[in-house]
Amino acid sequence: MLQRVTAYLLIFSLVSVNFSRFFVYAGFELNRNYIVTKLCENRDKPAVHCDGKCYFAKKVKQADDKQASDERQSQKSLFQEVFVISSTDFTFHTSLLQVISTPYDSSLPPTPAAVIFQPPQLG
Repeated sequence: MLQRVTAYLLIFSLVSVNFSRFFVYAGFELNRNYIVTKLCENRDKPAVHCDGKCYFAKKVKQADDKQASDERQSQKSLFQEVFVISSTDFTFHTSLLQVISTPYDSSLPPTPAAVIFQPPQLG
């Protein structure tokens, strides 16, 4: 049960990161009246007909900047993880190695595979 909840939580977090613009747009649409009356920069100028779009554009830009900075930060951490150098010295003890020489005998008959597998002949 805990694994299933954890899996759903991870899937939701991955999807929410990729759809941050959608969440900004949904929040804008749900709170449009409040944004137009309280947060809009042009609320004192009704002739402009901004209707909170300036606030929405600012929030979309903030979300894009945050996503870009998060991506850069993750790339930095990946870069740092890749270039970790470990100083492990390998020593080979030649006294433990033994060279075995096997002489080649050319008087042996050809292998059965060479007799069975022959190229097709035309004619």
